[in-house]
Amino acid sequence: MFEKLTSPPRTWNAEGFDQSGLQAIFLEGPPWHGRETRIFAYMGLPARRSDEKVPAMVLVHGGGGTAFAEWVRLWNKAGYAAIAMDTCGCTAGGEHANRPRHALGGPPGWGGFDQIDEPFEDMWAYHATQAVIRAHSLLRSMPEIDPNLIGLTGISWGGVLACMVAGLDPRFAGVCPVYGTGYLQGLLNWESDFKKMSAEQLNRWSRLCDPLSYLPHARVPMLWVTGTNDFAFSMQALQRSYRLPLGPRELVVRTDMKHGHEEGWAPKEILAWADGWSGRGPGLPKITRQGRDGRTLWLQYAPATGMAITQAELCYTTDTGSWVDRKWHVVAADIDPASNRVQATLPENTAMAYLNITDSRGLVASGEHVGM
Repeated sequence: MFEKLTSPPRTWNAEGFDQSGLQAIFLEGPPWHGRETRIFAYMGLPARRSDEKVPAMVLVHGGGGTAFAEWVRLWNKAGYAAIAMDTCGCTAGGEHANRPRHALGGPPGWGGFDQIDEPFEDMWAYHATQAVIRAHSLLRSMPEIDPNLIGLTGISWGGVLACMVAGLDPRFAGVCPVYGTGYLQGLLNWESDFKKMSAEQLNRWSRLCDPLSYLPHARVPMLWVTGTNDFAFSMQALQRSYRLPLGPRELVVRTDMKHGHEEGWAPKEILAWADGWSGRGPGLPKITRQGRDGRTLWLQYAPATGMAITQAELCYTTDTGSWVDRKWHVVAADIDPASNRVQATLPENTAMAYLNITDSRGLVASGEHVGM
């Protein structure tokens, strides 16, 4: 499948969806139930010299969303070309989870639970991942864009798609899932959907639609951004997912991160991470080693070039049970700049904990969470 998608798709102007400074287009999508499909997208370029090739980002919305013009503009303002496409057969407009369908749109999202008995080529996961890869191929064909400096970020269900595409499309310079993970069958948010399936259907869904089947093939650098109490994707699913890919990984985990589209594209770490692989900035501080000695949790770090680590925190919970209901506490951790080491003593009754470091720009890098 992938080899057929490396050529840029046919495109058409999407009249009636004008946005200042952006191009509204339709990309050719794969057939659905034997008929042609179109993928709606917004695309934009940053201010640039005529001879300059710029980096770019592919932006994938989550449940209830669509191609967001404002998301494209955020990356354009930062010096990146960007494309945001609708992955559910809709166009821009409407309201959350109620976007206008297009006459040539593909299957509706999200998850494709009710499509489990259909041929994979007619399921949402197939069409949505193809939309992402086709958008990538389009960007790579543009003379204004450096094809070796194109990243991908997706929010919630878009993060799920980003995880899948990370294992399908090795051409990306980096992939950043926000909230989204694999191992969805273990998550309460979709428990009712999975309970309706037979054992055979569950196996088929995991094999075709869950990132756990794709992440082991991913070799691209990945940045995982989420919150400790995300209602849709647990910390356990996060850890099981980010340990699958073969490439380098970085984490940004906050105790107070809300779940939403604007909240998902707001973290400044995502742009700093992209600036790192695109050569436009020093990137994020790196966690180089970490571990636990008795009740001491520690990590070694490498600060981003020209930056200092100004703060370190131990984030911990004494609660067990539902991930979304756990109360997390944040206390200062000790920093030794001479050895680039951070450590903290775990309080009594700690059930789960991890360390965060913050540099002089206010950017965070997280260690893995550990159970006691």
